[in-house]
Amino acid sequence: METNKHFGFYLDQTRCVGCRTCQMACKDYKDSPIGVNYRRVVEYEGGTWIGENPNVLQPSHVFAYYTSLSCNHCDNPACIKVCPTGAMQMGDYGIVDVDASKCIGCKSCAMACPYGAPQFNSDAGHMTKCNGCKERLDEGEDPVCVASCPFRALEAGPIEMLRAKYGHVASVAPLARYEVTRPNLVLKPEKNAQPSGNGTGISHLPQHFSEVTYDLY
Repeated sequence: METNKHFGFYLDQTRCVGCRTCQMACKDYKDSPIGVNYRRVVEYEGGTWIGENPNVLQPSHVFAYYTSLSCNHCDNPACIKVCPTGAMQMGDYGIVDVDASKCIGCKSCAMACPYGAPQFNSDAGHMTKCNGCKERLDEGEDPVCVASCPFRALEAGPIEMLRAKYGHVASVAPLARYEVTRPNLVLKPEKNAQPSGNGTGISHLPQHFSEVTYDLY
């Protein structure tokens, strides 16, 4: 992949079954400690089984779907905006990464990011995050999360290529609206996917990646 091409991810929600193989492969490849997951699989569910009258058969409005999510290497990254030391930087492929020599571990980036991408690594003593497996991109290989997905729900590459191939949908609940940070992400929504900000579902997420985040947008 050319370094001047902006990198992005594609996720086909209709194929993602929540197996978390991508999450485990990333964790193994990056050898990240407990509590640090650069890719996370989010389950979003909601709806009702019956109406107000339990004696009357009514159609249900139940939905449940998965979103495999890592850093989206946004065009307008909230993490870079709030970093007081300039440790959050955008480099080759448009990838947002952490300069460990400048990071003071204040966690401002983690609080600002609507996707929970920057995470504090207590072993390293500074913030860490997905770097798109840049070293693999340099070798013409896919990020390890993409390569490991058994259902081929993930794809990575130049975002313009992905958008030309799959469209421009980049936000469904529980994700923030596209306009917030302009993520380099393309989604094929699951048939029951809810619009961003609808607030009717429940997210099953790590503690730091709570749905309270989405209420801010």
